[in-house]
Amino acid sequence: MTEDELIYVLALQHVPKIGDVTAKKLIHYCGSAEAVLKEKRQHLLKIEGVGITTIKGLFSSEHLKAAEHELKFIKENSISCLYFTDELYPEKLKHCIDAPILLFQTGHINLKQQRLISIVGTRKITTYGIAFCEQLIEQLAPFNPIIVSGFAYGTDITAQKAAMKHQLQTIGCLAHGLNQIYPKTHKKYIAEVEKHGGFLTDFWSSDTFDRNNFLKRNRIIAGMSSATIVIESAEKGGSLVTADIANSYNRDVFAVPGRVTDSQSMGCNNLIKFQQAHVLSNPLDVAYMLNWELESKAQPVIQKQLFVELTSEEQVIYNYLKDNDKQLLDVIALECHMPIFKVASLLLTMELKGVTRPLPGKIFELV
Repeated sequence: MTEDELIYVLALQHVPKIGDVTAKKLIHYCGSAEAVLKEKRQHLLKIEGVGITTIKGLFSSEHLKAAEHELKFIKENSISCLYFTDELYPEKLKHCIDAPILLFQTGHINLKQQRLISIVGTRKITTYGIAFCEQLIEQLAPFNPIIVSGFAYGTDITAQKAAMKHQLQTIGCLAHGLNQIYPKTHKKYIAEVEKHGGFLTDFWSSDTFDRNNFLKRNRIIAGMSSATIVIESAEKGGSLVTADIANSYNRDVFAVPGRVTDSQSMGCNNLIKFQQAHVLSNPLDVAYMLNWELESKAQPVIQKQLFVELTSEEQVIYNYLKDNDKQLLDVIALECHMPIFKVASLLLTMELKGVTRPLPGKIFELV
């Protein structure tokens, strides 16, 4: 994107009544952000969902002035700008209707390797949560995933520090402009994060710091990843919002179960109870459910045994696959009248017995 093109994208982003969904409609109709700002008002009103109130302030000169000021900040701080049609824009995020039209990036992020997982949770993480989070990343490290989080207290920084310990890329999604950092005590980690990845945000340097920004930021965390993992959460919390957004994007959600008496496990337990997340008791369940395969190590070949003992529940799944060939995990669970997380666990056991095998796209078949 040229500097002139960026100016107009920034100007469009600055219009208060135009969010990312409407901005994309306008750009698609007109061809570019510059064309939007130069289009006749009556033509824009022909676009579905665009009314007088929406475009009332669109043609004000203040937007270009603000864009020029922000561009100066961008250039002075060597910030990269990712337009929503760019090749370097996070691929999975492109498919989210409310994804930002423009992202600001620092560091050395390389998204060519697309195994992205988001790890979120409470800021009041317990020793149990810390231990599981560190074990999770240690066991997933051979698959070389990129760890995405929010750079906040507790779960976020635990996950990102563990990622850096194992030489993995990590991305901190911020709820403010790149002229500041929150929490301030995490300034000491900035250089190391940028060395192992970097930061992303869609907020300007002039945006005021607001609690609602964190909820808006969560759509980026959920949208750019294949799966969102909730380590610990109270009954209410921002990580549950992220899980809800991930579900709305049809992404996998995992939750670490805890004791019913632990306040910081209530959110995770509820996600599992209401079938809004897969139960995550073994870190390698993530790799299994996402159909990851190790690229650097040959995988052991599982020989099909002549005589295999199956439990009654495993037999139900076996009989269904025998009659219906290969099938989606969700369909198997539905037709066998079992929760998805239960079927996923049974299929893993059956795979180890040499009875079933996973295919890309959460599809399973008999060996």
